[in-house]
Amino acid sequence: MTGQNFWELVHEKYNDLTRSGRVVADYLSQHAEEAQYLSISSLGDACGVAEATIFRFCRQLGFDGYNEMKIALAQANAIPAPAGTYKLEPGTDTPTLCTHASAVAVEAINGTRTALDPAALDQAATLLQRARQVFCFGQGGSQLLANDIWARFATVSTKFRTAGDSHMQALTASLMSSEDALLFISYSGSTRDMMETLRLAKENGAKIILLTHYADAPGTALADVVLLCGAQESPLDGGSIPAKIAVLFVAEVLVLRYSLDNQELATISRERTSKALASKLL
Repeated sequence: MTGQNFWELVHEKYNDLTRSGRVVADYLSQHAEEAQYLSISSLGDACGVAEATIFRFCRQLGFDGYNEMKIALAQANAIPAPAGTYKLEPGTDTPTLCTHASAVAVEAINGTRTALDPAALDQAATLLQRARQVFCFGQGGSQLLANDIWARFATVSTKFRTAGDSHMQALTASLMSSEDALLFISYSGSTRDMMETLRLAKENGAKIILLTHYADAPGTALADVVLLCGAQESPLDGGSIPAKIAVLFVAEVLVLRYSLDNQELATISRERTSKALASKLL
């Protein structure tokens, strides 16, 4: 990555850009704050150019790819705090931090409530009900979320499973069948390992539910159902707690839908699992 300020680079390279590249540069200068949250597909649509043009623009500025360019854009921007939050400084008192964190968490949930399609949730719950086995996968921090979601479903049924790193996930996906379902957690919906795992699962006929932020992410093309979380995450704040809250909010609604659709089984299972853990408590 170049050490120059993003806007200095754009100014320096502007006359060397293609006509389409200058369209991208002009759009970024006019929509700097919101652009840092866009996927490459969304930025292309906003500018009226192809994804290849966006990628070429990034390379002309000296970046290896789109994500690197977005990080530089975020670093160059003076990003205002979300509505209802405070600008945080080193001397900010703890009560203000509590108010800020609360406002951001509520904003993440409200944004997700707006983005989430109830019909898609119903469809996802149906796929889970019909599946012989359901695998909850993710990568990095998303794998921790996948484990939490698996643990929540595990109080209802033993057919929910998980796997460790991307190698184990690829192995598991290669053995899936049309009777299985895969619930994959990926905020970006565009990691290489995720795409490999989804392709393997798809080739074997497994149903795929993708929980992501971007409706136009590459992974959505392989998914049977897409569940959207609405939390905005800056490129400089990857793995943020509000984004995790948004993902878990979607998961909780999915668990509730699944449990209510299988109420008798869920009630019996939770009674048994609660009794099994009772002896573990002091």
